[in-house]
Amino acid sequence: MENKRCFENRYVDYTGALLSGQGNEAIVPIVIASIEKIMKKVPVDSSECDGGLYDGPAGVAYMLYYVSECPLFSKQRDTYLKNAKQIIDVSVKYVDREQDKNLRVAFLLGGAGIYAVATMVYKAMGFSDFVKPLTKFRNLWEVCAPISFLECGSDELFVGRTGYLCAALLLKQRGTIAFCALSSHCVCVSVCARLCVPVFVCPCAYMCPFAGAAHGLSSILQMLLSYQEVLSAGEKELVWQSVDFLMNQEQSCNWPAELGSIIQRENELVHWCHGAPGVAYLFAKAYLVNKRPQYLDTCIRSGELVWQKGLLKKGRGICHGVAGSAYVFLLLYRLTGNSKYIYRAGCSFIDVLHRTCVLMYPLFEGLSGTVCFLVDLLHPDKSEFPLFSVFV
Repeated sequence: MENKRCFENRYVDYTGALLSGQGNEAIVPIVIASIEKIMKKVPVDSSECDGGLYDGPAGVAYMLYYVSECPLFSKQRDTYLKNAKQIIDVSVKYVDREQDKNLRVAFLLGGAGIYAVATMVYKAMGFSDFVKPLTKFRNLWEVCAPISFLECGSDELFVGRTGYLCAALLLKQRGTIAFCALSSHCVCVSVCARLCVPVFVCPCAYMCPFAGAAHGLSSILQMLLSYQEVLSAGEKELVWQSVDFLMNQEQSCNWPAELGSIIQRENELVHWCHGAPGVAYLFAKAYLVNKRPQYLDTCIRSGELVWQKGLLKKGRGICHGVAGSAYVFLLLYRLTGNSKYIYRAGCSFIDVLHRTCVLMYPLFEGLSGTVCFLVDLLHPDKSEFPLFSVFV
């Protein structure tokens, strides 16, 4: 029966040699040409800045910043940063007008992510004005500290407090102090307060019914593991219990979109947003924190599933496209050093080039995320899924 969600993987697996044509001389021109295409499509008017980092122009600003950080694009660095600043300035003005602070605190769909990227862009350009968006970001922590501040999901990555913690981690990684330990502690405690023992008996009673990275439990736990230093001993134990609970929900190397459900072939999701390609990052973080081999083994099984079913029919993007699948191979390379995963990422790179891209510029659903993947393929030892690093 034909799989409705992915193409059959016809590539021969790694035999000891990398693919030809995936070196700097091949990829660098593709990145430059792709950015030129994106810049012709991205809107620069404040009335068209909806969508945040996920599918708004702010995501293009992050991509330009990310490419500018790669030494292979040193000649284009100033131009890319200038364009990034132009885009993010308009995005900041747009989100500043948002009256609902609950919406402004969103990471991928609102102000928190935009302020974080503005901070990074300004700092990269040597502007002292980076303090202004950083201050706006810091001031949002009190909004998401209350246990239930959003009806649609107070803890999830896109709009909830997990996203805010993720943005703060991003700023820390880029050398900017995001907020004080007391603030991060208050936000993390609010998340932990919603972790409850009944989850191990009845998953539907949990604070979040989903498993995946985009809206579910895996990204929530990943962020709590990233903030171990502000958690109490009891909170840490609860987090690790929850990690093991989620590990036990694995079904044939994958996870259901909704906890407690059974994966059927016709609705199997092998995406970053829902499924193994996103859940793998939680177990990568768990392995990096305590080195238990079962967490690495879980990541490796996820990678095998992605090798079989990761050539997705939904395009090139990182949320539910080929590039998002391929990032798992770069993750596994960083965890294991095994060149097999560079080879597999290279196969995905070839496949990426043959995919159509209906949405030209968005970071998560369009070409900007694909550009980030191509740049990471140039230096896999430093690769990371956009805005979602586990190596901090």
